[in-house]
Amino acid sequence: MCKVIEKKEVIEENTVICAECGERIPKEKAYLFHNDYYCLYCLDEVSSVCIHCGERIPEDEICVLNENVYCEDCYDEYTFVCDRCKNRFENKENMGDDNIDLCRDCYCDYYTRCSEYGKVIHNDYANYFDAYNETAYCDECFRDECNTRYLHDYSYKPDPVFRGSGNRFFGCELEIDGAGKDEDNAQELCEAVNTHVENIYIKTDGSLDDGMEIVTHPMTLEYHMKNMPWSDICRIALCMGYKSHNVSTCGLHIHINRTAFGETMEEQEECIARILYFFESNWNELLKFSRRTENQLNHWAKRYGWKCEPKSILDDAKKCYSGRYVCVNITNYSTVEIRIFRGTLKYNTIIASIQLADAICDAAVFMSDSEIKSLAWSTFVSELDKEKYPELIRYLKERRLYVNETVALNMERGEE
Repeated sequence: MCKVIEKKEVIEENTVICAECGERIPKEKAYLFHNDYYCLYCLDEVSSVCIHCGERIPEDEICVLNENVYCEDCYDEYTFVCDRCKNRFENKENMGDDNIDLCRDCYCDYYTRCSEYGKVIHNDYANYFDAYNETAYCDECFRDECNTRYLHDYSYKPDPVFRGSGNRFFGCELEIDGAGKDEDNAQELCEAVNTHVENIYIKTDGSLDDGMEIVTHPMTLEYHMKNMPWSDICRIALCMGYKSHNVSTCGLHIHINRTAFGETMEEQEECIARILYFFESNWNELLKFSRRTENQLNHWAKRYGWKCEPKSILDDAKKCYSGRYVCVNITNYSTVEIRIFRGTLKYNTIIASIQLADAICDAAVFMSDSEIKSLAWSTFVSELDKEKYPELIRYLKERRLYVNETVALNMERGEE
């Protein structure tokens, strides 16, 4: 009897009961898990092994992703929730950055990266310097890049810097074509012109085949004549192979600040109406001055149409659906834009065009409606100040628009 009891004690000492199936198993083949013993089969039934740390975890505490088992700690550490679709993925699939977690599909459909530092940005807030959307920038890097670039996107519009003393300023846009939308060329032009202060910036323009648009900050007529190095622009651009007159794509546009025409909106509109009347009543002479054809002006800078009163022309102009493609564009909030002039890389022609704009402004500001209506072209040009407008007088004579006086045409290279 004692031997039987002793044998039973030995068996119980060397075996354990599986907490799941109740079978007695040798202790050396049993697995202790959460203070209970299990056979191998039952252990796999009640627990799993974390794929990362190798720890065994109860079935009711496991986390599963893509058929992989995680403990809660590893699940939090080695997986993520996409901030857009809210689904969970393994960390290796994270296409986001320190600020946002994104799965591959959400990133490809809705986001891109700043090319400078790799910051993830939504497509709606990405900035580009070209129409092909090849290189994206976040807002901060875009501003920094703008400050170091020389060839800007067409939408680039820095705060205007007014050059010269006075109340009438002219901002010019000169289009040049045929030698590239080229950062190096833009840099050379800017460095030659902006030696002490920024006078110009350069942009791309979709209306040009292979060129750029040179834009000046607002300048007084005196500043354009004495301080703005237009002759350097013409010389350098020509040496690079650009053209402006001898292509069909280029124009010279001149913006005048609206405040030059008066302090109140009423005063400004009265002057603008007289400018429009001047254009309509002297259209043939201005067409000849512009060096454009009638068809070209109909496309880029068409007239509004004759009316007997300046105000009537202005009223019609406000209803015009041609946008900015008119001889005098009045759609801008702060400027009036004269658009009739053909592009040029001849110094005298550029200055003459700005001087003509100034003379027209003088007529609009200092004349009444009745006086502007009775002003003939011959009277207008004969009364021009020869000391103030020498380039304009010369150009008028070259174009046979100056009181029947003519001079030998200047055939030097430049009118291109």
